[in-house]
Amino acid sequence: MNTRKVQDFVTKGREVYVGLEDSRKTWKIAVRCDRMLIHQTTMPAKYEILIQYLRNRFPECAIHLIYEAGFKGFTLFDRLMEDGIDCTVIPPHLVTEPKVNRVKTDKRDARRLALVLENHDFKEPCSVPDRERREDRQISRSLWALQKDIVCVRNRIRKLLDFHGVETSFPDRWGKKEIEAIKELTLGDSLKLCLVTLISQLEQLWAHRERLQEALKVLCSKERYKKAIAIAASLPGIGWSTAIRLVLELGEDLTRFTSGKKIAGFVGLGCSEYTTGETERKGHITGMGSGLLRMMLVESSWMAIRRDPVLLAKFTRIWKGRGSKKKAIVAVARMLIVRLRTCLVLNMPYAIGTIK
Repeated sequence: MNTRKVQDFVTKGREVYVGLEDSRKTWKIAVRCDRMLIHQTTMPAKYEILIQYLRNRFPECAIHLIYEAGFKGFTLFDRLMEDGIDCTVIPPHLVTEPKVNRVKTDKRDARRLALVLENHDFKEPCSVPDRERREDRQISRSLWALQKDIVCVRNRIRKLLDFHGVETSFPDRWGKKEIEAIKELTLGDSLKLCLVTLISQLEQLWAHRERLQEALKVLCSKERYKKAIAIAASLPGIGWSTAIRLVLELGEDLTRFTSGKKIAGFVGLGCSEYTTGETERKGHITGMGSGLLRMMLVESSWMAIRRDPVLLAKFTRIWKGRGSKKKAIVAVARMLIVRLRTCLVLNMPYAIGTIK
């Protein structure tokens, strides 16, 4: 009996667990069945080749596939689920690995993923948003990236003027009024050309930002988001822009977070800890998840403490106890996201100073 027939005998009518290590050009595949590694292969990173391999190699099997969330997003997940393949996407940091292992290759990673899937040795897979929300969410993320580009170009203009000794009496935050005044400066031809180029780039970025902001406003009136946005915007310090961004990132229904501790950990506002034996160490926030979410929550918290006496009391207590406004406002941000989850789960707007 040849190797292929032996494999068919082992896997026929059984469950197989496929670990896929993703990269830009190739996929490494490892397949397990009945606690055994039964096949490994490498293939081009093309979906048609992958689905043909799975169907031809394991025609009567229940196929489960796992891969790590990465640069290609969730398109592979969508296509596999549409074709009847049970797919799991797992955050890379949740894949267990022996502490003593100092060798890392894609083949080893594929074998490890297949083993993790077969043993179900992970807590929670990624919650994959549907295609519509992923595409809508991209408007918010593109707007954030665009804002960083605007800051970079504005800083280049500032450094160019400083380097060539051009004195200005403008405030630190340059807007359109200051840029128009810079255009009128008397400069040499070479310097003028460089400055005009940077200003043109900045004006284009401003125009793109306005279009994305308008698109974000349109999303606020979309039926699937309207109710969640209204509840999120009822929280102190959260306006329509922050509300739509929170909904796009976290979803309209937050019941997947079974506690406030879990949603705080998801956005990276949980406390890091290293405790072993008699030693107990608690440190800064974990910083996991989206930096955009944490930034928005912290900015909203500075406004919230001016409107909600309960949040202000929390801020004051921690500020006086720890001597740090930074730690105090992060604690308020954590409290704010926990309360947002409570409001969305209970389907009720926020009540100033009463919700616990």
